[in-house]
Amino acid sequence: MNNVQSEQENNVIANGVTFEDFALSKEIQSGITAAGFKIPSPIQAAAIPVVLSGKDIVAQAHTGTGKTAAFGIPTMSMMDKNSGVQLLVIAPTRELATQVGDELYKLGSRAGIRTVTIYGGMSASRQVDLVSRGAQAVVATPGRLLDLLKSGRLRDFNPAHVVLDEADEMLDMGFLDDIQEIFGYLPVERQTLLFSATMPEAIKKLAKRILKNPEFISVTSGETTNVDIDQQYYVIEEHERDDATVRLIDAQDATKTIIFCRMKKEVDRLATTLISHGYLAKGLHGDMEQNQREEVIKSFRAGKIDILIATDVAARGLDVSDVSHVFNYHIPFDPESYVHRIGRTGRAGKKGVAITLVTPLEFRELQRIKKSVGTEIKQNIVPSLGEVKKSNIVKIIDEIKKQHLNEDAAAVLGMLEEDMDISQIAFKLISLVIDKQKVKGPERIGLDPERIKRMLDRAKSDNSSGGKGRRQGSGNRGGGYRGRSGGAGGGSGDGSSRGRSHSGGQRRDDRGQGGSSRNSNRSRDRY
Repeated sequence: MNNVQSEQENNVIANGVTFEDFALSKEIQSGITAAGFKIPSPIQAAAIPVVLSGKDIVAQAHTGTGKTAAFGIPTMSMMDKNSGVQLLVIAPTRELATQVGDELYKLGSRAGIRTVTIYGGMSASRQVDLVSRGAQAVVATPGRLLDLLKSGRLRDFNPAHVVLDEADEMLDMGFLDDIQEIFGYLPVERQTLLFSATMPEAIKKLAKRILKNPEFISVTSGETTNVDIDQQYYVIEEHERDDATVRLIDAQDATKTIIFCRMKKEVDRLATTLISHGYLAKGLHGDMEQNQREEVIKSFRAGKIDILIATDVAARGLDVSDVSHVFNYHIPFDPESYVHRIGRTGRAGKKGVAITLVTPLEFRELQRIKKSVGTEIKQNIVPSLGEVKKSNIVKIIDEIKKQHLNEDAAAVLGMLEEDMDISQIAFKLISLVIDKQKVKGPERIGLDPERIKRMLDRAKSDNSSGGKGRRQGSGNRGGGYRGRSGGAGGGSGDGSSRGRSHSGGQRRDDRGQGGSSRNSNRSRDRY
């Protein structure tokens, strides 16, 4: 169990375990209550006692399962408030760093623990000053943290506990070299905790390099994706993406929704399209200023907008507990991206739905993702216009039955009865409600069931014969797509590289715009 190489799993369920069982201080226990935690989640029940024992850990758990509290509660319980920075959390993006910092503040503020968040795009001097005033916990993005360590501006920086949060995302964003360099500045004697939703080989190698005899904890029950997420896919033609998205939003009765696109220009265009259809929607991508991005996320959390359209990098680490649906407007490039995208829903024990739109040319990519994630992705047919309208009428009837009587209703009815009888009034009011429904578009969207069945049979035949089939967009994973919006299919990130200039080698601040290091030669303006 204490060797990453063996990859033994410790699948722990929080049966009957309470936070009181961990013998935490009254102040930390009070912070747990203030943060809204009632009973430990499986990852918390598994990780907290191991961290309290002083061991290094590699923890694998789905996003939205309470990982921040799993490392925050035990490390803050062991802190000496008079010994400077004792906890360092390294997170891949500004958004995630801010979220982690906010949660650590809630958990530790009643114990007098100060938390500072460090990331690019803000005053480094201000951040250093806040740390020097007596912070015990620091949450940082890799680029800004490395800058401050190399320049010597973080003095007496010797954290006893170091956490790599969302390690697989940092790997995918090209931060591996920075992470290894950062650890060269940290104390040799430390407790290191690595948390990751997936466990690719590079993460295992990194764990062997920076951890000492770690205990491997997994609460994924052998599943790569969260079992609380209903995964669906719909086969459509390329020109039907917008119509299919709108139709499915209506048919699925989606409440709070994130739609993932590959490119920035697709985000902007789709946001405009959905707004024109009457939806409360906004886009989120790396070309936006940091304050704009924060305002969009704040509005989404508060329910001022219902639909967030985003690129992968812009939405990395986005923690919103009540997202009902995730849409893959374009299929992601790799299984890891798929796992992280759909992990935005089904969080904190709630159910969620993940919908992926695929064209016939992308079908083999979907089969590859299905095989890799090892969970069922159900094939469905986009409902017809008539089917959605019938479904909406059933909902309207139910809402009318439940509707409370407004005190002004009688007066309005009296005025209407001067010109119409009661049947006419009822028909007109019901017609008014029905006409306000957003259901539009062609009667049928997507491929007919027989054609899809032939595609499935052909894919099964190819798999059984060992044939790999034709990969879409040869040479550029998932590329080669042409649609109404023009342009070839781009990458899954917002930037062409992690941030190193090809001409001068100068590193760009980690502003959430770094793309995968594997795609570093792609042009920035495509994202």
